[in-house]
Amino acid sequence: MSTSTQKHRDFVGEPMGDKPVTSLSGIGGILGEKLRHQSLRQGETPGPFLTRDLLAYVVLGQFLLLKKDPEMFTEWLRDTSGANSRQAGLCSQCLREWCDAFL
Repeated sequence: MSTSTQKHRDFVGEPMGDKPVTSLSGIGGILGEKLRHQSLRQGETPGPFLTRDLLAYVVLGQFLLLKKDPEMFTEWLRDTSGANSRQAGLCSQCLREWCDAFL
């Protein structure tokens, strides 16, 4: 799966920093909000990053915990946020390419 959206290029082309989860390919406002609420339900301490936006590095952490396995990550994202296969695949590829560039 190859993507050339500006959103994808922007994310992959620079360090993670404090980018919101919605900066990931495939993750828009609705999915970002579902992921944020899921993080709060799992008992994370509500810090500044959870009250406004969930940060992309939290999702990157899950990607790394799943050993960068695109199938496992896609399944996790679909189960957690209700993302469809295309959205989950775009996010997985975005994180994989970011890891290839920066890790």
